[in-house]
Parts: sequence; structure tokens; C-alpha cells
Amino acid sequence: MLDADFFRRWMAATAASVDREAERLTQLDSPIGDADHGSNLHRGFAAVMAALETEAPDTPGAVLVLAGRQLISTVGGASGPLYGTLLRRTGKALGEAAEVGVEQFAAALRDGVEGVKKLGGAVAGDKTMIDALEPAVNALGDGFAAARQAAEQGAEATIPLQARKGRASYLGERSIGHQDPGATSSALLIAGLEAAAEG
Repeated sequence: MLDADFFRRWMAATAASVDREAERLTQLDSPIGDADHGSNLHRGFAAVMAALETEAPDTPGAVLVLAGRQLISTVGGASGPLYGTLLRRTGKALGEAAEVGVEQFAAALRDGVEGVKKLGGAVAGDKTMIDALEPAVNALGDGFAAARQAAEQGAEATIPLQARKGRASYLGERSIGHQDPGATSSALLIAGLEAAAEG
């Protein structure tokens, strides 16, 4: 069973990964975006960690709703609303339970991913964060390591794709050959689950 501490560890692990990988995320964003993905997410997850320390939510759902709210209010560009929607929708789907099972969490995360798809209008194959998130949710039943692997493979699979959504879509064929930064940061988020499970 997963409690509020697990979800706090998930956010902490993601914040640490984003901190470590911020420069690489920005480098990936440079040729096909605004070259600010790493710095934006770094600021957002720092705000998430500060809020979690101040407010100390005591259920899994409350942790994620708070994290999502912080990302929406502090991250610029499309990333804030998309990541914020992902976490808030997931948190709301978990309700007020003190502990949730992996199956329940997987269903809630799927709900969050559907929220992102609706907001951004993207589907798998459009060269967006959905290319990492959807395979991860599908693999979650096989464990956190399987979800991480699926997300990482999904992010790498965006390299040959032509972007059909977001800023990168304006580049047309010139977007081919670049790994999508949103899919890459989404893979970091999913990898954080495995780190949180290890304590």
C-alpha cells in the first residue's frame, strides 16, 4: 500500500532528478522549443517541495493535488498546466484515502493522463509527454521498474517522430531527429516512482 509519505518521496525524487537534469532538458528544448523546459520545471518542483514542507498534506491525493496546484502557478509555458493537470487529476481520482494500492494508483494516473490528453489535444505519436506517460501507465501493473523502462523507451521513440502538437509542431520536418523534452521530463517523473518505492 502507498501512503502520503510515498507520494512525498515521489515528488522529492522527481525534484532531485529535475535539478540534476535541468540543463539537459533545456538543451533538448533548445532546437524545438523555447529553451526553458529545464529551468521552468526546476522552479516548479522547488515550489512543490517548499509547499509540501509548509502544508504537510496527509493523504496521497492531497499530496498530488497540492503539487499540481504549485506547478500550475509557478511553471511557465505549456508545462505548468500540463504537469499540474496530470498530478491534480491523479490526486482527485485517489480521493481522501489514507493509503492506496498500486492498481488504484494506476487507474488514477490513467485519469491524469487522460486529462493531459484532453487539455493538450495530443495522442501517442504526436511527439509529446504522452509518448512517455501512456506506455508507463500501461506498464504500471508490472511494477514501477517496468513503468520507468516503458517511459524511457517512449521518450527515446520520439526522436524519429515529427511533432504534431506544441511549439515543436511549427518546425514541421525539422522537428524530426530531436528527443521531445516533455517526454524526457515525464520519464524522469515516472522514474521517481521506483526511487520512492526504494525509500
